[in-house]
Order: sequence, then C-alpha cells, then structure tokens
Amino acid sequence: MVQRLVVVGGDAAGMSAASQAKKRRPDLQVVAFERGRATSYSACGIPYWIGGAVETEAALVARTPEEHRAAGIDVRMRTEVTAIDLDRREVRWRELESGVEGNEPFDDLVYATGSVPMRPPVPGIDAAGVYGVQVLDDGAALRAELESGEVSRVVVIGGGYIGLELAEACRVRGLAVTVVDRSATPVGTFDPDIGEFIAEAVRCEGIDLVLSDEVVAIEVGADGRARAVVTASGRELAADLVVLGLGVRPNVRLAQEAGIPLGASGGIAVDARMRTQAEGVWAAGDCVESRHRLSGDRVVVALGTHANKQGRVAGINIAGGYATFPGVIGTQVTKVCDLEVARTGLSTEEAEGAGYSFVTASVDSTTRAGYFPGAQPIRLKMLAERRSGRLLGAQIVGRQAAAKRIDALAVCIWNEMSVDEILSLDLSYAPPFSPVWDPVLIAARKALEAVEADVRTL
Repeated sequence: MVQRLVVVGGDAAGMSAASQAKKRRPDLQVVAFERGRATSYSACGIPYWIGGAVETEAALVARTPEEHRAAGIDVRMRTEVTAIDLDRREVRWRELESGVEGNEPFDDLVYATGSVPMRPPVPGIDAAGVYGVQVLDDGAALRAELESGEVSRVVVIGGGYIGLELAEACRVRGLAVTVVDRSATPVGTFDPDIGEFIAEAVRCEGIDLVLSDEVVAIEVGADGRARAVVTASGRELAADLVVLGLGVRPNVRLAQEAGIPLGASGGIAVDARMRTQAEGVWAAGDCVESRHRLSGDRVVVALGTHANKQGRVAGINIAGGYATFPGVIGTQVTKVCDLEVARTGLSTEEAEGAGYSFVTASVDSTTRAGYFPGAQPIRLKMLAERRSGRLLGAQIVGRQAAAKRIDALAVCIWNEMSVDEILSLDLSYAPPFSPVWDPVLIAARKALEAVEADVRTL
C-alpha cells in the first residue's frame, strides 16, 4: 500500500523534510500545506528586503511551489491546517481564499509550523499599524505600509536581532526610528560589554535607543491606529507605525490541541531523529526544542540553518533511512548598521546558569594587518572553563570581515577544544586578511593566561 506523508508548513523545515522523503522514496505520496503565498523562502532576509538591500521578494524564494510540484510534491498554497486528528490519522484543512474545507489522511505527519512574533500583553498591541514580522506575508504588509507615504515615525519594541534589523531597514528609508528595550544594552544574548558597542553603532546611524525601560501601552487614535508608545518611565513616543521586535515563540497551538507533547522550553519535544512522542508524527524547525550541547538544556532556537537540517533529518528517517540532529551551541551572527556581531556557545550569564566555573578574556585587534589599507577594529571575547581551559563561549564585534571568525570558534566548541589547543591552530595568514596573530589566536592566548593564573591561585 502506498504510504502518505502530510507536511504542515511549507518553509525551510517542512519542505526540506518533504523533499528528502520524496527523493529517497519516489513512491511516497507527499502533500504539503502552506497558509502563505510562498514556499522555501528566507525569513532571515525579510528585513533586508524591507530596507531595500534585496531588490525583489522573489529573490528570497529558494524554491517555488511549482518547482516542488515538479518534484512530485502536492503543494497546497493559501491552505491552512485547522486541526490534527491523531486517532483518525487525518488533518482538517481550509482554503483561505474560498473557505472550502476538507480532510487529508496521513500515515506520517511532519509538523513544521515555525514560530510567531511575541506580543506583550499591553493595551493597544492588536491595533492597526502594529506589525510583527515573521513570515514573508508579514514583510510584504509592512513594506507596503512603509511605501504608502503616510509613515514618518516608527517605534520598534525590542532591541534584539529582529528589532535592530527592522529598525535599520526603516532608518534606511529615511524614517525617524526609536527602539525601546527593557535591557540596559541591546541584544541581550551578548554580554553587556559587547552590547555597549552595539548600542553605539545603532545611535551612530541616527536611531534613538530607549533602554532599561519597558512598554506598558500603545495609544490608539480615533481611527483605530496606533499613535504612540508609552513606557514604564512615563515616556510617550509618537509613532505612525509600531514594529514588534521582541523575538518569536514556537507556533505549537495545533500540536497542543492534538495532544502532541511539548517540552520544558515550550517547543515540541522531539528525539534526535526528530520524532515527537506521538506515533508517526515528526516535527522540525522553529516550533521544536533542541538540546544545547554545553548546558544540556532544552532550548528553542529559531534559525533557518537548524530548520533545514532538522527537516532533512526528519525526511531521511521517514523514508526509511537513519539520521540524527546532534543539538545546538547557540551560534548566531548579524549585521547591526555597519557593525558585525556574532556569538557562539554560552554567554557569561548562560555559563553561570549552567553551573560552569570559568574565566574570561577580551582583546582588541584589527581585521587585517594594521598597516594594510582597510584594516578595521575588532573585539573578541572568550569564556574558558576553569582548570580544563575548554572553550565555553565566544563573542565578536567589529566591522568588515570580523564576524565570520565565529565559525572557527564554533567548530572549536563543537569539538570541545581547550584554549591551549586553539592557540596552536594553523590559521591562515596574509596581511589583507588578518594580522600575523589573528584575533582568534590572541584571544586564545589571553584566555590561556587567565586559566593558568587562576590555577596558580588554587
């Protein structure tokens, strides 16, 4: 009998699973439901499309519905799954345009619904003119509003990755932009000393930062649109448009209603093969939790890199193969105005929370040989475990070719290397690319000195 796979969600994780399963088992019937207008697109690229660095929406789409259909996958666009019945082994669906409803049976199910923007429970949060940006349709709606000619003042709630990327996109359009965040420095996943560099770069672009303050209400005008953001300190920030940049949470409503168990993180609980605790149900992407290889905690990390890998793992296993997803270490990189920032492993706060005892080392260097034209400053911070010297975390802030050095350090953390071993790495050198002592090696040397000094005090 022909097996039938139903995929809920047509972006990175869902279509990676569908493609892998169909490729390995051509006889498998695969049906994928997507409520939006596009499949397999880069959600991470949306802020750059809004800001104009990416010229067209189509540039963000890696594979269209037509291309998936040509590969034998029955893609149902603008069709929302409204319920999952595990006993009857079927999903309930509804076409958003026509309202037509129906049921689709499955033998296996991939739950890949992604995430939804976080909305704080404050008055006015659901008013017109308040935008959360997670899927391509969200980005299209926000871009259309920004191009209407009716917007001159934007308030972004949240100074994390998404908030700052969207703030920059609005500022590039010549708009007055204010970012409100309750932390003392932006992007709370970085240590405060690195966060201070990020704050400076944001302000240099003409973006106002309101830090250590919290939004308590959004004032709404007579027309039902947001007109101002009110903070706990009493500030009233006028706004023609409000953007939510508070991060995202797993989209698990359908899973909860169906009785698919969640984990402690709030994401769907899966094993290393991306199986849920419900028979024949797999999950991948922003809606699932992963194991952090350093802390051991279950965490939700909303990144396209993990979503694609997890979808691939699920698809291989559904088709009868064997693959596992080994976990995450928190590697992230972004551009904040003209500044590059990156991190991997644990921050000091996370390392303390995980029970580690550690030392830190920070160095200031240059991205190229100091005498070579175009050399830019770079700061690199390392956390190393006491006694063993094992690298626990690293953070980088700099300009022009600074941030991708984080990948070398991610490999080191993944393989549980010590700062002593890192110091001896055979890294490439030429004046146009690095100083003779690359910042990675300088930071490792400083971290090793901190480890040795700590041992001497015992």
